[in-house]
Amino acid sequence: DVSESKLDSGIDWSDVFKHAHAVSKTNPFWNELSASNPFVHDIAASNRNENNKCLSILKENPCLFSKVSSNRDSLASSGDELDIDCLLRKTSTRRSGRSKSVSDFLDIVDNRRFNPCKTLQKTIVSDMTWFQNDREAYKMAWLSHRQLTRSCLDLEAMSNSPGWAQTQATDIHVVCKLDHEGGSVQLPDSDINIHVPVGHVLPGEFQEVGLKAILNPPSSFNNELSSTVSPLIELRLSNLNTREDIFLEVKVAARVKNDPLSQVMSDIVCFFSLNKEGPFKKLDNCYTYQDTIQVKLTDLSHVMYVVIAVQANKIQPPATNVWDYVHRMVSVGIYGPKYIHPSFTAVFTVFGHNYIPGKLTICDIKKAGKSMPPVVFQLWGKHTFLLEKPQDLNISLVSCDPDFEVKMEDQSKNIKEEQLKTGEMVRQQFLFSMLGCREMHFFVFLVQIKVLKSSQVMQFHVTTPDPAPKLSGIISRPKRLQNRKEIKSAPLFLIPTVKYPKFQDRTLSVNTYGVALKTVLRQNKIDYLLEYFKGDTIALLGEDKVKAIGQTKIKEWYVGVLRKKIGLVHCRNIKVISKEQAMDTADSELTTRNLVEQIALPFKKLTYIYSVVLSTVSESVYDWRALAEVLGYSHMSLDDFNEAHADKESERVAHVVKRMKEDCHANKKKRLFLYELIVALLKIDCQGLVARLTQDTIILTSAVKLGKSWRELAEKLARLTKQQIEAYEVPHQGKNGTITLEMMWKPAYDFLYTWGAHYGDSYRDVLQDLHSALDKMKNPVTKQWRELTGILILVNCMEVLRASAFSKMEEE
Repeated sequence: DVSESKLDSGIDWSDVFKHAHAVSKTNPFWNELSASNPFVHDIAASNRNENNKCLSILKENPCLFSKVSSNRDSLASSGDELDIDCLLRKTSTRRSGRSKSVSDFLDIVDNRRFNPCKTLQKTIVSDMTWFQNDREAYKMAWLSHRQLTRSCLDLEAMSNSPGWAQTQATDIHVVCKLDHEGGSVQLPDSDINIHVPVGHVLPGEFQEVGLKAILNPPSSFNNELSSTVSPLIELRLSNLNTREDIFLEVKVAARVKNDPLSQVMSDIVCFFSLNKEGPFKKLDNCYTYQDTIQVKLTDLSHVMYVVIAVQANKIQPPATNVWDYVHRMVSVGIYGPKYIHPSFTAVFTVFGHNYIPGKLTICDIKKAGKSMPPVVFQLWGKHTFLLEKPQDLNISLVSCDPDFEVKMEDQSKNIKEEQLKTGEMVRQQFLFSMLGCREMHFFVFLVQIKVLKSSQVMQFHVTTPDPAPKLSGIISRPKRLQNRKEIKSAPLFLIPTVKYPKFQDRTLSVNTYGVALKTVLRQNKIDYLLEYFKGDTIALLGEDKVKAIGQTKIKEWYVGVLRKKIGLVHCRNIKVISKEQAMDTADSELTTRNLVEQIALPFKKLTYIYSVVLSTVSESVYDWRALAEVLGYSHMSLDDFNEAHADKESERVAHVVKRMKEDCHANKKKRLFLYELIVALLKIDCQGLVARLTQDTIILTSAVKLGKSWRELAEKLARLTKQQIEAYEVPHQGKNGTITLEMMWKPAYDFLYTWGAHYGDSYRDVLQDLHSALDKMKNPVTKQWRELTGILILVNCMEVLRASAFSKMEEE
């Protein structure tokens, strides 16, 4: 398990567990079970320490502030192509292969695939020395964070480790330690934030803030006159010696309609209690803007509960309940196991709020008519839609792959109007099964939601995760099995081919233009900034603004096209006009081919890790022919692959990428590997993959460019203290206790990687916030290094590229 291995790698347990050897003679299961779970003996003995009742709330969930950097190898390599593929692969070397759990093995496999984003949560560095002297505290922290659940893994694989594999982290909550400077705490993957102002606690004191969402709100708030629009939010504080109040900001699942009656008859209100069950009192210090509410919390306690509801004074016909006064959003999530199997259950879940957690504990799974133990399911897909009033819904799931089907009686299910009114989670289970003895592979299925009393139909597609990876080669087999030859009983079936759209070289379709109000010609040319004469008509690629430093200060810019060149134009220097108002647009025309080649230019100067790029692309592109064609290898056929590359599509894709890498290496002066790869991916519309590669390479290049000045950036971006900065550098120090300038990129990378992971899928925000922070440094690296500016142009041009270069008729 990720959290367990993080803790293991940060603490020397050798002294703490010395007494464990004493029970090995009396416990016949010690070798198999106790060796992998250090708490088995203590739990059996029930040796509770009464002095540990008042634990720090940080100790309740220690893995949330374990540093990611402690889990990485430090390699002394540098250069344009850093071979640090194993940066994220380290597990504890103190445990033998026998006591590693299935979760450990699968995490090793996942890290080899390099998908690090899924192992990160909001983290904060903290002093962990208390673990070494307080074993009881660590044990209770571990137990309170986890609960006994059936692992969503192959049972045969689980038998290799009877200990850790049966437990998984279940609750999603966050704990942060803030000082006199204050700060913000956000619940991961949510719009729930706590803002702590400067001076909330005295200088030298700290405030530990714990935040958790309870999915089912109090039932008393859901009736004809009231409906909850947020989860029940649990807030914990460690220090009540405060000088300033704190603010809770929540984006809720409803907005009061604009008509006068709705505005008068209903309101979004916040309720507060010191107990989970109530009683709740209405708070007056609330500010509401559309669907966002900010609440000032004045009566602070160690534990507090807040819930937000929309309430009506009375129901005036034709209205029948409070829903008629608001635009109410309904959020649904599709959950399933971490890996798919020949037969598995997917769970359709409706929430009475817009918080959709990444994990969900399902307690009512049935197999062969029998109830199964609780299972932690992963979020596979989600969707939000407007529902005018509570109505009966019909849910159907349809497999888009002929190899899989939904069980006949599960194909269509109903959710009643009364269930939606309660505000609680509503779940429906759908059983999928595989047809015949085929090779397991991921697939896509369609989710349809029909409102029975109207013609409203919502639908969205969900892609399942991969099947459980083969554990052979990771779990050490007995020698007699290792010596046997593998016999392939049947040929492997290929992953179904995904049809990529055909790139078309067309003139860009532009809806907005700008007329230059002044002439701008720069004596010192600045990359990615346009030059223009007064009266020039500039095509604007989208209405989004980019924040970037100009000659001296940070300004707001539009992405524009003029005389075949893409660049930024200062917002104040142009008058925005519509397509119909533009007189002469000949100078601002551009083709999609030219657009792709220009917006990818920054990749000619970015640092990258070749092994990571290779594995990421090979796992994310599902048709080697499509990639080969746009890379100029349309002549390639299956005969060009040797036996090692014949089985899997991912291996064929990797072979194509390697071939291109070799050709670029042989012609370094004219061809650049990463640039040509990004152009090719944009031409087959792999924008999600391009976004992921973009964020990875920018973070790595920024770390290399920053060097020791990463410390200044860390203070600006995350308000890291001197001790926290040192904690990032300790793993990379040499034998003399110092870190060389050449190695300084490593703690910088660790920090930026951890910081970027907090944003989830919002890669645009990561790039913009990083650019703004770099611009505000004392000596900004962005004054000379403008590639990040070019990357902001790239991500702001993706929508216009997709709209112009790919035929909608062909996709349909």
